[in-house]
Amino acid sequence: MINAPPKPTESRPNVAQPDPLHHVHPIRTYVAVWAALTILTFTTWAVAQIDLGRFNTVIALLIAFFKASLVVWFFMDLRHENPLTKLFALGGLFWLLLLIGLTLADYLTRSWMPGGTLY
Repeated sequence: MINAPPKPTESRPNVAQPDPLHHVHPIRTYVAVWAALTILTFTTWAVAQIDLGRFNTVIALLIAFFKASLVVWFFMDLRHENPLTKLFALGGLFWLLLLIGLTLADYLTRSWMPGGTLY
């Protein structure tokens, strides 16, 4: 009887084999994303030091949205997920935009009421 050649995992049992279900990024990618998040954090602080009136909040939200998208795209690895997972992530983003829009609509229409004030 002829013996079959050993499988690659049998010849080196202590070496971890790559998981085909997970995508592995190079460390350079994680360092670049970390650097971008750090720079954006300091950018948020720098913009907060400048008086831009109502646009301070808008710019802070835009920077926060960009930082959150970096975290979701790279650290949570959403770009390598199936379409259903991406759909649910977009559903959460839609829900957030809906809540911000309704809050903004309430805030901007307060002066329409007789006793309302616009702060």
